[in-house]
Amino acid sequence: MTQVIVLNGGSSSGKSGIARCLQAVLPDPWLALGTDTLVEALPASMRASDAAIEFAPDGEVIVGPDFRTLEAAWIEGVAAMARAGARVIVDEVFLGGVDSQKRWQKALGELRVLWVGVRCDSAVAAGREVARGDRVIGMAASQADVVHRGMVYDLEVDTAHAESMECARIIAADVS
Repeated sequence: MTQVIVLNGGSSSGKSGIARCLQAVLPDPWLALGTDTLVEALPASMRASDAAIEFAPDGEVIVGPDFRTLEAAWIEGVAAMARAGARVIVDEVFLGGVDSQKRWQKALGELRVLWVGVRCDSAVAAGREVARGDRVIGMAASQADVVHRGMVYDLEVDTAHAESMECARIIAADVS
């Protein structure tokens, strides 16, 4: 039985929408947690610190050692929730590429995980980013491809060509 679904994609690629749709179509209750959840939980002082996380004017996201320490604890906490019986959808942005995936793989260990790449053309994601109004302009374009380099997925969806609900149904069909 799948215990964790990891959605990896760049900013504004549609991961959060897919996560909400998955919660609606999957028969059991699933928690949706994401990197935004972690960032929002940080004290304000850490959202603009070179030791924690910085959002550069060009959209680049720079993470420091203090953020990595809290991120590691958060990842272990999400894994512990899944081990305790919660089914979890993780909405992630693997800025560190394969190293990011390896951190999650190590923490999730023996859990059954469905790894999903959420792709979106950078121009489409950039348009969504502008419409959202809550992101640094440039973040979507800078992340659209880099988060997928070297990744190994069980499944990929493309939100530039399919709505969130359609993507969720494709993913749900692979959840056992």
